[in-house]
Amino acid sequence: MKPETPVSGVGLGLRRALMGPLSSTLDFPETAPFDFMEVAPENWIPMGGRLAKEFRAFTERFPFVTHGLSLSLGGPEPLDFELLKAVKGFLKEHNIRRYTEHLSYCSDHGHLYDLMPIPFTEEAVHYVADRVRQVQDFLEQPIGIEHVSYYTQLGNAAPGSDMSEIDFVNAVLEEADCELLLDVNNAYVNSINHGYDPREFISALPGDRICYLHVAGHFDEAEDLKVDTHGSAVIDPVWRLLEHAYQEFGVLPTLLERDFNFPGNEVLFGELRQIGHYQHQQRSATRKLG
Repeated sequence: MKPETPVSGVGLGLRRALMGPLSSTLDFPETAPFDFMEVAPENWIPMGGRLAKEFRAFTERFPFVTHGLSLSLGGPEPLDFELLKAVKGFLKEHNIRRYTEHLSYCSDHGHLYDLMPIPFTEEAVHYVADRVRQVQDFLEQPIGIEHVSYYTQLGNAAPGSDMSEIDFVNAVLEEADCELLLDVNNAYVNSINHGYDPREFISALPGDRICYLHVAGHFDEAEDLKVDTHGSAVIDPVWRLLEHAYQEFGVLPTLLERDFNFPGNEVLFGELRQIGHYQHQQRSATRKLG
């Protein structure tokens, strides 16, 4: 049986530009179209003064999860335990329900300012899984890892030894014994860019390891090239994939990511209610079958 998820319902990524527009939800959080929120801890550590007070107002009213940007799980340098120490304190201070990170790397003797793909090899599986276990041991709690969007696959020196993306992701999850943050938009973007069926990819994931889901918008660079930007509305094929994920795994907590080009609350809340609609639809269908 799948363990209880750390949060439930509909989530929204909290960005500093949204704090003002979302302040109206603080007095009556039960009327907000979202149930939980997410932040990248690096963007909020350290903080003080007015910003800390405003942030505390949100964490006191809504459950929170965090999605890290710079741990560089697949990177060549040692894990940054000073960062992890700060993250651990941040999680405790604000009663954060879960810490997640990207299955990628972003540093090599300096920050690369992008999430780079890891070669899909057995050697990389063992390397990354060991680092994930170290993080879980240090934080004294499970973490979730997110399969990332990528635009080129790094080859391995030994011909024929590469794995598929789905086999790589599943192998890391199994060996690290960690959770999965399923990003539905990433599955769609990668399926277009690398020519596979996103439904088959999602169906092959271990549903019992999923802690929550992401949906987001992307940019159409070309018919066969999509760029994961989080700067536009979620499109219909991604909504269809979200429905497919619910059909496969049941209703799971789902968070909307938006990093720039923020619309007004009416439009933003409309997307959040769309998530809630699909969740309600799936629950109704499940009850009818039961």
